[in-house]
Amino acid sequence: MAAGTQISVSEYLSTSYRPDCDYVDGEVLERNWGDHDHARLQGKVCFFFSVREKQWQICTYLELRLRVSLTRFRVSDVCVFADEPEEQIPTKPPMLCIEILSPEDTMSRMLDRVNDYLTFGVSHVWVLDPRTKRAYDYTAAGMREAKDGVLRTDDPQITVPLAEIFS
Repeated sequence: MAAGTQISVSEYLSTSYRPDCDYVDGEVLERNWGDHDHARLQGKVCFFFSVREKQWQICTYLELRLRVSLTRFRVSDVCVFADEPEEQIPTKPPMLCIEILSPEDTMSRMLDRVNDYLTFGVSHVWVLDPRTKRAYDYTAAGMREAKDGVLRTDDPQITVPLAEIFS
């Protein structure tokens, strides 16, 4: 599909993309991913949450398509729900979306994703950089770098030591 080509929501939803793509206001956007560092960290993060699902009473999803507005769909690297979503493409926000930076990611493009999630109602958006081993927590109140080596959510209370996922 040529860059800038506009398609309808129904056409986007009825088309399979490999890998899955975002949809923003009529345009299909490829996601940056697929390198070793990104894939490895994505797997570790998903595993970290998956093995704690019963303990924390959460549901973890890898690359789930979310309808963040009427004309925007985002595919998060990992997302975490407090309750099992009822829809195949959730229209209710998860409590946490996690994005892992790839070398091709730009700050403006990542901030667009973060803002879409926050506007959708996601409480925490974590952005992880596998190269620098730094992590950032975006909330409606602003951004915080996890300089103490721990990412946190408050409801439910979840703590993720960065040493466990960046090891």
